[in-house]
Amino acid sequence: MATLVVLITIDQFASDYLVRYGGDLDGGIARLRREGAVWVRAQHDHAITETAPGHASTLSGRFPVSTGIASNSQGVNTPDAPLIGSDDIGASPFRFQGTTLVDWMRAADPATRVLSVSRKDRGAILPIGRSRSEVYWYVSNGAFTTSRYYRDTLPDWVSAFNARRLPHSYAGTSWTPLLPADRYAEPDTNRLEATGNDYLFPHVITSDPVVAARAVRDFPWMDSLTLAFALEGVRSMGLGADAGRTDLLAVSVSSTDAVGHRYGPDSKEIHDQVRRVDRYIGEFLDALIAVRGNGRVIVALTADHGIAPFPELRSPYYDNGDAQRVDQRNAWRAAYAAMRAAGVDTAAVDNDDGFRVIDAEAFRRADVAPDAIAEVWARELRRLNGVMRADLMRDLATADTVRDDIARRWLHMLPVDGPVRAVVTLERYGYWQSTNYATHGSPHDNDTQVPLIIWGPGVTAGDRAGPARVVDLAPTLAGLLGIRPLEPLDGQPLSVRP
Repeated sequence: MATLVVLITIDQFASDYLVRYGGDLDGGIARLRREGAVWVRAQHDHAITETAPGHASTLSGRFPVSTGIASNSQGVNTPDAPLIGSDDIGASPFRFQGTTLVDWMRAADPATRVLSVSRKDRGAILPIGRSRSEVYWYVSNGAFTTSRYYRDTLPDWVSAFNARRLPHSYAGTSWTPLLPADRYAEPDTNRLEATGNDYLFPHVITSDPVVAARAVRDFPWMDSLTLAFALEGVRSMGLGADAGRTDLLAVSVSSTDAVGHRYGPDSKEIHDQVRRVDRYIGEFLDALIAVRGNGRVIVALTADHGIAPFPELRSPYYDNGDAQRVDQRNAWRAAYAAMRAAGVDTAAVDNDDGFRVIDAEAFRRADVAPDAIAEVWARELRRLNGVMRADLMRDLATADTVRDDIARRWLHMLPVDGPVRAVVTLERYGYWQSTNYATHGSPHDNDTQVPLIIWGPGVTAGDRAGPARVVDLAPTLAGLLGIRPLEPLDGQPLSVRP
């Protein structure tokens, strides 16, 4: 019987990385792929491929339209849940709707213990939904903490870990490639990386310990710190120690996202980061199994989204030869002009996730349908090179979602009758003009495809040829544990046996 379920989410770990670097890996990712059930190109079958909606789908088995988490900006941050020992912005799952695997496990056994850890607040909070569990993330003063949604004081083990000041010890440390130069195919000369600043190895953290503790969030070592904190939590909380109880640990490691945004998916830096996170996860798994024993741990590994290369860079890995940037300002000028002509305050809308109505009453007072203005916005966007399509949500509702992947993913993202009245999809690998870092967030496969691996007792090793979605993970784990979800799900159980 498994006594511990572990979810490892690697932020921004595209399927492409597993394919490109998989043969070179020798750590934890390699072990899970070798010994687990593997879907190399599983899908986040939703449109806004960002951290918050991706993490909210991992253990809920539901798409963002069901969880209520549609984007990072519509995620977890709120001043109503202040942090313990930090002035960083507060956070809680106040927008999350429905249940997760945690709730199903506790319905079966109220004694179930849960720990969720991440560098990011949303990465720690959203996998376990509204559950009031042990949930911790890293803040700018160099500590792991939580918000008052969960508790009013930190437990002793967290305070003791923070007192070691491990992040501060990286002051003055130099990030140099892990392996000899001939083991990296990528050049280290691309000025698009890091906006042209500090784009060459080595990368050195400041010698000021206080500043270093904040800066380490964007270096590979943050993953090692996160996993060390998680392992300390396993020991201190006794996760998986009781043969009559099954507990859950969720760990989100975020350095791949930080490195990918700064240097891009074609960089020598991301190559080195993938090798490092593979080794960190290997060390973590070795320590975890040494503590809990082989055959008692189920591990699932996935990611929250992929990545697209810089449009100006003709990538050797991605077919982005036609990629370009798009300036949406004229579309908004046209929409604002139409609003003013109709007597609607232009502050009644914003561009969060599309054409979003934030003051429906302003439209009602002017007797104007929001979709009439949204159509002006969409029509102007359709004129632009680099725009694949711009759709009103009401029109997407009648699309053939079997053949139209883009429409289906938008409908899995946002409610048809919600505040976002229209959405835009750029051509594959396209960027908005204002974006100055490598990014993601589209409904295209490069952003939606991520690995999905399940490893442990009851799982037969081998690559699976059939389709898989990240929303299928939670019902699959529920099946392995012999428990039932508490609500209808969007996902279906995957076969982890031949």
